[in-house]
Amino acid sequence: MTKLFSRFLKDESGATAIEYGLIAALISVALIAGATSLGGNIGNTFNALSDRMSTAADSAAGN
Repeated sequence: MTKLFSRFLKDESGATAIEYGLIAALISVALIAGATSLGGNIGNTFNALSDRMSTAADSAAGN
């Protein structure tokens, strides 16, 4: 039984998979945070552009 336990403690093959999983999770969190922030900024930019185009169209129509 002690051989099995010591062999289990020395086996590091699963550690690499866990590390890769943690790296993938951190990258995913960073991508989601970036996309959320960037998405909000892009939405604000398009709304401002839409407002300017509406104002220009109203001015061109003489309203």
